[in-house]
Amino acid sequence: MYFVYLLQCQNGSIYTGITTDVDRRFLEHQKGEGGHYTRAMGVEKILYTEKFKNRSLATKRELEIKTWPREKKLKLVNLLTC
Repeated sequence: MYFVYLLQCQNGSIYTGITTDVDRRFLEHQKGEGGHYTRAMGVEKILYTEKFKNRSLATKRELEIKTWPREKKLKLVNLLTC
């Protein structure tokens, strides 16, 4: 299984990525072992995850979400908490 995930960074920005293990990847980001962006900005929490059966589907969704403006990403996150 693959997951698309959104993280809240310490500067308030939203980071989007894919992984096979969200908890492990979040810990890597916290330790500064994630991507360059999260190493520079720091991470606070996991905002959202979506599950996919293969990497191809997850990558397509990740790229789709990355094109969205912040407001649309926040609406996606709010759907999860409603």
